[in-house]
Parts: sequence; structure tokens; C-alpha cells
Amino acid sequence: MQLLNLQSTVRFMSVRNIAMAFSGLLMLAAVVSMFTKGINFGLDFTGGTSVEVSFSQPANLAEVRKVLAENDFSDASVQLYGSSTEVLVRLAPRESSIKAEVIGNQLISVLKTVDPQIVMRSIEFVGPSVGEDLKEQGGLAMLTTLICILIYVAFRFEWRFAVGAVLALFHDVLLTVGLFSVLGLEFDLTILAAILAVIGYSLNDTIVVSDRIRENFRKVRIDDTIEIVDISLTQTLNRTLITSLTTILVLIALFVWGGQTIHGFATALLFGIFVGTYSSVYIASSIAILMGISKEDLIPVEVEKEGAEFDAMP
Repeated sequence: MQLLNLQSTVRFMSVRNIAMAFSGLLMLAAVVSMFTKGINFGLDFTGGTSVEVSFSQPANLAEVRKVLAENDFSDASVQLYGSSTEVLVRLAPRESSIKAEVIGNQLISVLKTVDPQIVMRSIEFVGPSVGEDLKEQGGLAMLTTLICILIYVAFRFEWRFAVGAVLALFHDVLLTVGLFSVLGLEFDLTILAAILAVIGYSLNDTIVVSDRIRENFRKVRIDDTIEIVDISLTQTLNRTLITSLTTILVLIALFVWGGQTIHGFATALLFGIFVGTYSSVYIASSIAILMGISKEDLIPVEVEKEGAEFDAMP
């Protein structure tokens, strides 16, 4: 199956410097946002109490926030959760002596002044120490993943491809986290899972491209590295587009109809698919070229058999 019937080689690498400069600016903007605005960590990482309530009629969030602020819940975060009558209230960590059930009952008592028929659907509590542990373990999981990928690609292909692949994955992770920082979206364990999925997806694209480049270095009788990389990217373009489009169609359905629960997950994956496809084409390959990858690095050295010189004698 082909979406594009390409008769000539697409000159991807002719704009590699522009692409890398653009990526550098985006990464700088992501870092600046994370240092200035920070990341809106969810209760999974910060700890606190999450209460899901159901109103008998569409909730007026402005009124709910006002009532909570007047009753010592000024730190409450209020948002719709799936429908206009379902509301999620998140509270920062309280004193350890106060149980989650007590906080939930206090919250319900306050909200009944807005709607006497309100019903509490669920209540969850995460301690601050647990949240910090999850944050550290999540960061360690991503770091371990990148190191393992670096080792695998270095042995499977060539160390220059390994460096390019890991930097491309770092680019994808940084831009995805930066998006959540810029937009102020909540970052919880589901988003972390989405980022790990993006790493796997982007790596798959990078491995396919790297394998084709290695194959063409051995097969194509051209000494121009950039030309071989362009040929390889053109040959894998249809596969990349088909894979990305089919994945994006599923994610759009999740984003639109999946509900608030997986809205952030779908957002992270949608953005990650775009940047992952882009980085596989421009970042990983461009870095390998920048580091001086050549035909000699990927063509296996022929080992002369012992006694071959005697076999060749008349």
C-alpha cells in the first residue's frame, strides 16, 4: 500500500540545518516554560485528595469555586469530569491526622449548599511521600529507557546512530513535557505512560529508517552519505505516513470521544506521534550525518581466512 507514488528522491537533508535550528528553539522554549511556569503535576505526584461528585443538574463551576473558597477550600481545583453534571475536586495535601473520608464529608457538606442532591462518586488520597517516590521512579524509568536504547542501537547498528536515536527521543520527551507546561495541563501517571509509549513509537520509526540507511550503504554504489540518507528516507516515507496516520485516527477518536479521564493521555500521544515522526526523519539522521557517519562505518570488514594465501598459489 502506498499513499505517495514517488518517482524521485525527496531531498529531506537539504533543510536539515533549518530543521535542527527549529527544534533547538522549541526545546529552549520548553525548558524556559518548565523553569518559569513549572509543570502542573497531578495528585499522583504531589499527593492530596481527589473527590468525584455528581450534581443533579449541570454544575456552575464558578459558583462551586466561590463556595469552596468561602469555606476554607480556597486551594481546591474544580473541573468537569466527563459530563456537565460530573465534577472533579482536587485538594492539596492536608494535615496527616485528617483522614480522606473526613475531608470528603466536609467537602460534600459544603457542596450541598449548592446542590442538596449532590452525590459523592469516589474519593482518593495520595500521600506526599508517595507522590515524590512516584516522581523519582518515573524520571528514573525514562532515564533507564534511554540508556538501554543507547546500548541496543549501538550494538545493533553503529554508535553514531545510537547517539542520534537517543537525542531524537530526548527531543520528543522534552517537547511533549514542554507542551504540558506551556498549556498548564495536568501531568499525572497516565501522561507518563503516554510519554513512554511515545518513546517506543519514535524508536520504532528510527530503527526502521536506520536499518534502511545501513542496507543502502551496503547496496547503493554511491559515496555521498547525504544522498544515501535521502534515498533511505524516501523509501520508508510511505511506511512512515501509513503508520502515523492510522495511529493518529485512533488517537483523534480517543481525544474527542474518550472522555476527560484519558483526554490528557490522548493529547500527549497525539503530539508525541507528530514530533516522533518528525524527529525520526530529521533529528536522528541529521545527527548521524553531523557526527560523520559513512559507508565504511557500516560495511562489514572482510576477514581473510587462515591459509587463504596458500590456496591462491598455483
